[in-house]
Amino acid sequence: MPNPSKAPASLSFDALIVGGGIAGLWTLDRLRTAGYKVALLSERPLGEGQTLASQGMIHGGIKYTLSGVLNQASESIADMPDYWQRCLQGAGDVDLRQTRCLSEHFYMWSSSTVGKLSSFFASRAVRGRVDKVPPQERPALLQNPQFKGSLYRLVDRVIDVPSLLSNLAANNQRHLFQLDGIAKKLQKDPAGNVYLQLRNKALTLHAKRWIFTAGKGNAELLNALACSRPAMQLRPLQQLVVRHQLPYAFYGHCLGADTTPRLTISSHPCANGDTVWYLGGALAEKGAHMSAEQLIAAGKQELARLFPWLDFSAAEFSTLPIERAEPLQKNFARPDNAFAEPATGLANVLVGWPTKLTLAPNLANQILAQLAPPSPAQAADPLAQLAQHLSAPAIAPLPWEINRD
Repeated sequence: MPNPSKAPASLSFDALIVGGGIAGLWTLDRLRTAGYKVALLSERPLGEGQTLASQGMIHGGIKYTLSGVLNQASESIADMPDYWQRCLQGAGDVDLRQTRCLSEHFYMWSSSTVGKLSSFFASRAVRGRVDKVPPQERPALLQNPQFKGSLYRLVDRVIDVPSLLSNLAANNQRHLFQLDGIAKKLQKDPAGNVYLQLRNKALTLHAKRWIFTAGKGNAELLNALACSRPAMQLRPLQQLVVRHQLPYAFYGHCLGADTTPRLTISSHPCANGDTVWYLGGALAEKGAHMSAEQLIAAGKQELARLFPWLDFSAAEFSTLPIERAEPLQKNFARPDNAFAEPATGLANVLVGWPTKLTLAPNLANQILAQLAPPSPAQAADPLAQLAQHLSAPAIAPLPWEINRD
Protein backbone atom coordinates (compact mmCIF):
# COMPACT_ATOMS: atom_id res chain seq x y z
CA MET A 1 0.00 0.00 0.00
CA PRO A 2 1.35 3.47 -0.87
CA ASN A 3 2.75 5.68 1.84
CA PRO A 4 -0.13 7.85 3.15
CA SER A 5 2.13 10.49 4.67
CA LYS A 6 1.35 12.98 1.90
CA ALA A 7 -2.42 12.54 2.10
CA PRO A 8 -4.48 15.62 2.92
CA ALA A 9 -5.88 16.13 6.41
CA SER A 10 -9.47 15.68 5.24
CA LEU A 11 -11.48 14.22 2.38
CA SER A 12 -14.98 15.31 1.40
CA PHE A 13 -17.71 13.28 -0.30
CA ASP A 14 -21.27 13.87 -1.37
CA ALA A 15 -22.16 10.65 0.44
CA LEU A 16 -20.46 7.98 2.51
CA ILE A 17 -22.29 4.67 2.89
CA VAL A 18 -21.67 2.39 5.87
CA GLY A 19 -22.59 -1.25 5.32
CA GLY A 20 -21.47 -3.77 2.69
CA GLY A 21 -24.61 -5.82 2.17
CA ILE A 22 -27.09 -5.62 -0.69
CA ALA A 23 -28.58 -2.37 0.67
CA GLY A 24 -25.29 -0.50 0.70
CA LEU A 25 -23.98 -1.94 -2.55
CA TRP A 26 -27.16 -1.23 -4.51
CA THR A 27 -27.36 2.29 -3.12
CA LEU A 28 -23.68 2.85 -3.95
CA ASP A 29 -24.23 1.77 -7.55
CA ARG A 30 -27.19 4.10 -7.99
CA LEU A 31 -25.37 7.10 -6.46
CA ARG A 32 -22.21 6.47 -8.47
CA THR A 33 -24.04 6.32 -11.78
CA ALA A 34 -26.03 9.43 -10.81
CA GLY A 35 -22.76 11.38 -10.52
CA TYR A 36 -22.32 11.50 -6.76
CA LYS A 37 -18.89 11.55 -5.17
CA VAL A 38 -19.48 8.48 -3.01
CA ALA A 39 -17.66 5.68 -1.21
CA LEU A 40 -18.76 2.68 0.83
CA LEU A 41 -17.16 1.62 4.12
CA SER A 42 -17.61 -1.93 5.40
CA GLU A 43 -16.24 -3.56 8.53
CA ARG A 44 -16.79 -7.08 7.26
CA PRO A 45 -16.51 -8.91 3.94
CA LEU A 46 -19.20 -7.91 1.49
CA GLY A 47 -22.52 -9.68 2.01
CA GLU A 48 -21.58 -11.28 5.31
CA GLY A 49 -24.63 -11.64 7.48
CA GLN A 50 -28.17 -11.03 6.34
CA THR A 51 -27.47 -10.72 2.59
CA LEU A 52 -25.80 -14.11 2.16
CA ALA A 53 -28.24 -15.64 4.64
CA SER A 54 -31.13 -14.72 2.33
CA GLN A 55 -32.56 -17.28 -0.06
CA GLY A 56 -31.94 -15.12 -3.13
CA MET A 57 -35.65 -14.77 -3.88
CA ILE A 58 -36.77 -11.86 -6.04
CA HIS A 59 -40.45 -12.16 -5.36
CA GLY A 60 -43.53 -10.14 -6.14
CA GLY A 61 -45.42 -10.63 -2.89
CA ILE A 62 -47.69 -13.52 -3.76
CA LYS A 63 -46.43 -15.46 -0.74
CA TYR A 64 -48.04 -12.73 1.38
CA THR A 65 -51.50 -13.47 -0.05
CA LEU A 66 -52.09 -16.81 1.64
CA SER A 67 -55.10 -15.32 3.41
CA GLY A 68 -56.73 -15.23 -0.04
CA VAL A 69 -56.62 -11.44 -0.47
CA LEU A 70 -54.15 -8.88 -1.77
CA ASN A 71 -52.62 -6.66 0.92
CA GLN A 72 -50.15 -3.79 1.29
CA ALA A 73 -47.21 -6.16 1.74
CA SER A 74 -47.96 -7.98 -1.50
CA GLU A 75 -48.72 -4.89 -3.56
CA SER A 76 -45.70 -2.84 -2.45
CA ILE A 77 -43.31 -5.30 -4.11
CA ALA A 78 -45.46 -6.50 -7.01
CA ASP A 79 -43.20 -4.78 -9.56
CA MET A 80 -39.90 -6.04 -8.17
CA PRO A 81 -39.47 -9.16 -10.38
CA ASP A 82 -39.77 -7.03 -13.53
CA TYR A 83 -37.49 -4.36 -12.07
CA TRP A 84 -34.78 -6.90 -11.30
CA GLN A 85 -35.25 -8.61 -14.66
CA ARG A 86 -34.48 -5.37 -16.49
CA CYS A 87 -31.28 -5.06 -14.44
CA LEU A 88 -30.33 -8.69 -15.13
CA GLN A 89 -30.71 -7.93 -18.84
CA GLY A 90 -28.55 -4.80 -18.59
CA ALA A 91 -31.48 -2.47 -19.27
CA GLY A 92 -32.26 -1.31 -15.74
CA ASP A 93 -30.93 1.16 -13.19
CA VAL A 94 -28.13 -1.24 -12.13
CA ASP A 95 -26.19 -3.46 -14.54
CA LEU A 96 -26.57 -7.05 -13.29
CA ARG A 97 -25.61 -8.88 -16.46
CA GLN A 98 -22.91 -10.79 -14.54
CA THR A 99 -25.38 -12.04 -11.93
CA ARG A 100 -26.41 -15.67 -12.26
CA CYS A 101 -30.07 -16.61 -12.12
CA LEU A 102 -30.63 -19.95 -10.38
CA SER A 103 -34.28 -20.26 -11.35
CA GLU A 104 -36.66 -18.26 -13.52
CA HIS A 105 -39.61 -19.41 -11.41
CA PHE A 106 -40.60 -20.14 -7.86
CA TYR A 107 -43.29 -22.74 -7.23
CA MET A 108 -46.05 -22.90 -4.68
CA TRP A 109 -47.73 -26.18 -3.85
CA SER A 110 -50.10 -27.69 -1.35
CA SER A 111 -50.19 -31.22 -0.03
CA SER A 112 -53.98 -31.04 -0.41
CA THR A 113 -56.42 -28.84 -2.30
CA VAL A 114 -56.96 -25.46 -0.64
CA GLY A 115 -60.34 -24.35 -1.99
CA LYS A 116 -60.38 -20.65 -1.16
CA LEU A 117 -56.76 -20.20 -2.20
CA SER A 118 -57.25 -22.10 -5.46
CA SER A 119 -60.12 -19.78 -6.36
CA PHE A 120 -58.05 -16.73 -5.47
CA PHE A 121 -55.08 -17.87 -7.56
CA ALA A 122 -57.45 -18.35 -10.49
CA SER A 123 -58.92 -14.85 -10.11
CA ARG A 124 -58.19 -11.73 -12.16
CA ALA A 125 -56.50 -10.15 -9.12
CA VAL A 126 -53.36 -12.24 -9.60
CA ARG A 127 -53.56 -12.93 -13.33
CA GLY A 128 -50.09 -12.89 -14.86
CA ARG A 129 -48.46 -13.45 -11.46
CA VAL A 130 -49.59 -17.04 -10.77
CA ASP A 131 -50.13 -19.92 -13.21
CA LYS A 132 -51.39 -23.39 -12.39
CA VAL A 133 -48.90 -26.01 -13.53
CA PRO A 134 -50.27 -29.05 -15.41
CA PRO A 135 -48.83 -32.45 -14.41
CA GLN A 136 -46.67 -32.78 -17.51
CA GLU A 137 -44.88 -29.49 -16.71
CA ARG A 138 -44.07 -30.20 -13.08
CA PRO A 139 -40.41 -29.91 -12.03
CA ALA A 140 -38.59 -33.23 -11.73
CA LEU A 141 -38.87 -33.32 -7.93
CA LEU A 142 -42.69 -33.33 -8.07
CA GLN A 143 -43.16 -35.77 -10.95
CA ASN A 144 -43.23 -38.70 -8.56
CA PRO A 145 -46.62 -40.48 -8.42
CA GLN A 146 -46.69 -39.98 -4.66
CA PHE A 147 -47.01 -36.22 -5.11
CA LYS A 148 -50.60 -35.09 -4.61
CA GLY A 149 -52.08 -31.61 -4.57
CA SER A 150 -52.07 -28.39 -6.57
CA LEU A 151 -48.96 -26.75 -8.00
CA TYR A 152 -48.60 -23.11 -9.07
CA ARG A 153 -45.77 -21.29 -10.85
CA LEU A 154 -44.95 -17.75 -9.71
CA VAL A 155 -43.18 -15.00 -11.63
CA ASP A 156 -40.65 -14.89 -8.77
CA ARG A 157 -37.08 -15.80 -9.64
CA VAL A 158 -34.04 -16.82 -7.61
CA ILE A 159 -30.58 -15.31 -8.04
CA ASP A 160 -27.19 -16.58 -6.96
CA VAL A 161 -26.28 -14.11 -4.22
CA PRO A 162 -22.47 -14.59 -4.43
CA SER A 163 -22.55 -13.69 -8.11
CA LEU A 164 -24.76 -10.68 -7.33
CA LEU A 165 -22.18 -9.46 -4.81
CA SER A 166 -19.33 -10.05 -7.27
CA ASN A 167 -21.26 -8.15 -9.96
CA LEU A 168 -21.90 -5.13 -7.72
CA ALA A 169 -18.32 -5.16 -6.41
CA ALA A 170 -16.98 -5.16 -9.98
CA ASN A 171 -19.30 -2.29 -10.93
CA ASN A 172 -18.07 -0.19 -8.02
CA GLN A 173 -14.57 -1.48 -7.29
CA ARG A 174 -12.89 1.92 -6.81
CA HIS A 175 -15.55 2.96 -4.30
CA LEU A 176 -15.28 0.07 -1.78
CA PHE A 177 -13.20 0.23 1.40
CA GLN A 178 -12.69 -1.99 4.43
CA LEU A 179 -12.52 -0.23 7.80
CA ASP A 180 -12.60 -1.86 11.23
CA GLY A 181 -14.35 -0.31 14.21
CA ILE A 182 -16.34 2.26 12.25
CA ALA A 183 -18.70 3.13 15.12
CA LYS A 184 -15.78 4.02 17.41
CA LYS A 185 -14.36 6.36 14.78
CA LEU A 186 -17.54 8.36 14.20
CA GLN A 187 -17.78 11.83 15.71
CA LYS A 188 -20.27 14.71 15.55
CA ASP A 189 -19.82 18.45 15.84
CA PRO A 190 -22.05 20.76 17.94
CA ALA A 191 -24.43 21.20 14.99
CA GLY A 192 -24.95 17.42 14.73
CA ASN A 193 -22.85 16.92 11.61
CA VAL A 194 -21.21 13.50 11.60
CA TYR A 195 -17.64 12.91 10.46
CA LEU A 196 -15.09 10.12 10.83
CA GLN A 197 -11.47 10.23 11.98
CA LEU A 198 -8.78 7.83 10.80
CA ARG A 199 -5.18 7.06 11.71
CA ASN A 200 -5.05 8.68 15.11
CA LYS A 201 -7.03 11.66 13.78
CA ALA A 202 -4.54 12.24 10.96
CA LEU A 203 -7.31 12.02 8.37
CA THR A 204 -10.94 13.10 8.61
CA LEU A 205 -13.75 11.96 6.32
CA HIS A 206 -16.60 14.39 5.72
CA ALA A 207 -19.83 13.80 3.82
CA LYS A 208 -22.87 15.87 3.00
CA ARG A 209 -24.80 12.70 3.79
CA TRP A 210 -23.82 9.66 5.77
CA ILE A 211 -26.00 6.70 4.81
CA PHE A 212 -26.22 3.85 7.32
CA THR A 213 -27.23 0.59 5.61
CA ALA A 214 -25.48 -1.83 7.96
CA GLY A 215 -28.52 -3.94 8.84
CA LYS A 216 -28.28 -5.03 12.45
CA GLY A 217 -25.16 -2.85 12.73
CA ASN A 218 -27.20 0.33 12.28
CA ALA A 219 -28.07 0.22 15.99
CA GLU A 220 -24.39 0.25 16.99
CA LEU A 221 -23.65 3.16 14.65
CA LEU A 222 -26.54 5.21 16.03
CA ASN A 223 -25.72 4.34 19.65
CA ALA A 224 -22.15 5.58 19.14
CA LEU A 225 -23.61 8.95 18.15
CA ALA A 226 -26.09 9.01 21.07
CA CYS A 227 -28.98 8.68 18.64
CA SER A 228 -31.98 6.42 19.24
CA ARG A 229 -34.20 7.15 16.22
CA PRO A 230 -35.05 5.55 13.91
CA ALA A 231 -35.29 2.47 16.12
CA MET A 232 -34.73 -1.10 14.98
CA GLN A 233 -36.39 -4.43 15.62
CA LEU A 234 -34.86 -7.87 15.09
CA ARG A 235 -36.85 -10.81 13.72
CA PRO A 236 -35.11 -14.05 14.73
CA LEU A 237 -35.10 -17.09 12.45
CA GLN A 238 -33.21 -20.35 12.36
CA GLN A 239 -32.92 -21.77 8.86
CA LEU A 240 -32.22 -25.42 8.16
CA VAL A 241 -29.35 -26.29 5.82
CA VAL A 242 -29.52 -29.70 4.09
CA ARG A 243 -26.41 -30.62 2.08
CA HIS A 244 -27.05 -33.56 -0.23
CA GLN A 245 -26.26 -35.15 -3.60
CA LEU A 246 -29.81 -35.69 -4.78
CA PRO A 247 -30.41 -34.61 -8.42
CA TYR A 248 -33.01 -31.98 -7.56
CA ALA A 249 -32.52 -28.23 -7.60
CA PHE A 250 -35.89 -26.95 -6.45
CA TYR A 251 -37.37 -23.59 -5.49
CA GLY A 252 -40.77 -23.50 -3.87
CA HIS A 253 -43.18 -22.78 -1.03
CA CYS A 254 -45.28 -25.50 0.53
CA LEU A 255 -48.60 -24.16 1.77
CA GLY A 256 -49.93 -25.03 5.19
CA ALA A 257 -52.74 -23.86 7.42
CA ASP A 258 -51.05 -20.53 8.29
CA THR A 259 -50.58 -17.33 6.29
CA THR A 260 -46.83 -18.07 6.23
CA PRO A 261 -45.65 -20.86 3.92
CA ARG A 262 -45.26 -24.12 5.81
CA LEU A 263 -41.85 -24.61 4.20
CA THR A 264 -39.77 -22.62 1.71
CA ILE A 265 -37.01 -24.40 -0.22
CA SER A 266 -34.24 -22.81 -2.24
CA SER A 267 -31.35 -24.76 -3.79
CA HIS A 268 -27.76 -23.59 -3.91
CA PRO A 269 -24.74 -25.19 -5.61
CA CYS A 270 -21.72 -25.96 -3.42
CA ALA A 271 -18.06 -25.70 -4.36
CA ASN A 272 -17.61 -29.50 -4.14
CA GLY A 273 -20.61 -30.32 -6.35
CA ASP A 274 -23.11 -30.95 -3.55
CA THR A 275 -26.43 -29.15 -3.43
CA VAL A 276 -27.75 -27.28 -0.42
CA TRP A 277 -31.45 -27.12 0.24
CA TYR A 278 -31.93 -24.02 2.34
CA LEU A 279 -35.19 -24.27 4.28
CA GLY A 280 -37.20 -21.33 5.55
CA GLY A 281 -40.86 -20.46 6.04
CA ALA A 282 -42.79 -21.40 9.17
CA LEU A 283 -40.16 -24.04 9.94
CA ALA A 284 -37.49 -21.34 10.33
CA GLU A 285 -39.78 -19.04 12.32
CA LYS A 286 -40.68 -21.78 14.80
CA GLY A 287 -37.08 -22.95 14.72
CA ALA A 288 -35.89 -19.63 16.15
CA HIS A 289 -36.97 -20.91 19.56
CA MET A 290 -35.58 -24.44 19.16
CA SER A 291 -32.14 -25.89 19.74
CA ALA A 292 -30.25 -26.89 16.61
CA GLU A 293 -30.93 -30.55 17.43
CA GLN A 294 -34.66 -29.94 17.80
CA LEU A 295 -34.88 -28.04 14.52
CA ILE A 296 -32.94 -30.72 12.64
CA ALA A 297 -35.29 -33.39 14.00
CA ALA A 298 -38.35 -31.33 13.04
CA GLY A 299 -36.92 -30.67 9.59
CA LYS A 300 -36.24 -34.34 8.94
CA GLN A 301 -39.82 -35.17 9.88
CA GLU A 302 -41.17 -32.45 7.60
CA LEU A 303 -39.10 -33.60 4.64
CA ALA A 304 -40.21 -37.19 5.20
CA ARG A 305 -43.87 -36.10 5.20
CA LEU A 306 -43.57 -33.92 2.10
CA PHE A 307 -41.18 -36.08 0.05
CA PRO A 308 -41.60 -39.70 1.14
CA TRP A 309 -39.96 -40.85 -2.10
CA LEU A 310 -36.63 -39.17 -1.24
CA ASP A 311 -33.85 -40.64 0.92
CA PHE A 312 -32.05 -38.07 3.08
CA SER A 313 -30.10 -40.62 5.13
CA ALA A 314 -26.79 -39.53 3.56
CA ALA A 315 -27.56 -35.80 3.82
CA GLU A 316 -25.74 -33.47 6.17
CA PHE A 317 -28.00 -31.31 8.34
CA SER A 318 -27.05 -28.06 10.07
CA THR A 319 -28.77 -24.85 11.13
CA LEU A 320 -28.18 -21.16 10.54
CA PRO A 321 -29.54 -18.65 13.08
CA ILE A 322 -30.39 -15.25 11.58
CA GLU A 323 -31.62 -11.98 13.00
CA ARG A 324 -33.37 -9.95 10.31
CA ALA A 325 -33.02 -6.24 11.01
CA GLU A 326 -36.03 -4.04 10.32
CA PRO A 327 -37.29 -0.58 11.32
CA LEU A 328 -39.30 -0.76 14.52
CA GLN A 329 -43.00 -1.38 13.86
CA LYS A 330 -46.04 -1.20 16.09
CA ASN A 331 -46.81 -4.62 17.60
CA PHE A 332 -43.67 -6.01 15.96
CA ALA A 333 -45.45 -6.07 12.59
CA ARG A 334 -43.57 -6.91 9.40
CA PRO A 335 -42.65 -3.78 7.41
CA ASP A 336 -44.45 -3.57 4.08
CA ASN A 337 -41.73 -1.64 2.30
CA ALA A 338 -38.11 -0.54 2.44
CA PHE A 339 -37.30 2.23 4.92
CA ALA A 340 -35.02 5.28 4.71
CA GLU A 341 -35.34 8.25 7.06
CA PRO A 342 -33.07 10.89 8.63
CA ALA A 343 -31.57 10.11 12.02
CA THR A 344 -33.14 12.24 14.74
CA GLY A 345 -30.72 14.84 16.11
CA LEU A 346 -28.06 14.23 13.45
CA ALA A 347 -27.85 16.80 10.67
CA ASN A 348 -26.42 14.66 7.89
CA VAL A 349 -27.36 11.00 8.47
CA LEU A 350 -29.90 8.81 6.68
CA VAL A 351 -30.70 5.35 8.05
CA GLY A 352 -32.05 2.59 5.84
CA TRP A 353 -33.21 -1.01 5.92
CA PRO A 354 -34.45 -2.74 2.75
CA THR A 355 -36.32 -5.27 4.99
CA LYS A 356 -36.09 -7.82 2.12
CA LEU A 357 -33.48 -8.54 -0.53
CA THR A 358 -35.99 -7.92 -3.28
CA LEU A 359 -36.63 -4.36 -2.01
CA ALA A 360 -33.02 -3.13 -2.23
CA PRO A 361 -33.90 -1.07 -5.36
CA ASN A 362 -36.80 0.54 -3.51
CA LEU A 363 -34.49 1.55 -0.67
CA ALA A 364 -32.01 3.16 -3.07
CA ASN A 365 -34.82 5.07 -4.76
CA GLN A 366 -35.97 6.42 -1.40
CA ILE A 367 -32.44 7.51 -0.51
CA LEU A 368 -31.86 9.21 -3.86
CA ALA A 369 -35.07 11.18 -3.39
CA GLN A 370 -33.70 12.62 -0.13
CA LEU A 371 -30.30 13.74 -1.45
CA ALA A 372 -29.29 17.12 -2.79
CA PRO A 373 -27.88 17.11 -6.35
CA PRO A 374 -24.28 15.91 -6.66
CA SER A 375 -21.42 18.38 -6.33
CA PRO A 376 -19.67 19.65 -9.47
CA ALA A 377 -16.71 17.53 -10.58
CA GLN A 378 -13.36 18.51 -9.06
CA ALA A 379 -9.79 17.77 -10.05
CA ALA A 380 -8.96 16.16 -6.70
CA ASP A 381 -9.99 12.50 -6.46
CA PRO A 382 -10.86 11.58 -2.85
CA LEU A 383 -11.23 7.91 -3.82
CA ALA A 384 -7.61 7.64 -4.91
CA GLN A 385 -6.51 9.44 -1.76
CA LEU A 386 -8.62 7.24 0.49
CA ALA A 387 -7.17 4.16 -1.21
CA GLN A 388 -3.77 5.18 0.20
CA HIS A 389 -5.16 4.42 3.66
CA LEU A 390 -7.72 1.63 3.18
CA SER A 391 -7.91 -1.56 1.13
CA ALA A 392 -10.92 -3.07 -0.60
CA PRO A 393 -13.10 -5.62 1.24
CA ALA A 394 -13.32 -9.23 0.11
CA ILE A 395 -16.59 -10.97 -0.69
CA ALA A 396 -17.80 -13.22 2.11
CA PRO A 397 -18.33 -16.96 1.50
CA LEU A 398 -21.74 -18.56 1.77
CA PRO A 399 -22.39 -19.46 5.40
CA TRP A 400 -22.48 -23.20 4.71
CA GLU A 401 -19.07 -23.05 2.99
CA ILE A 402 -17.27 -21.57 6.00
CA ASN A 403 -14.66 -23.80 7.66
CA ARG A 404 -15.05 -26.61 5.12
CA ASP A 405 -12.04 -28.35 3.64
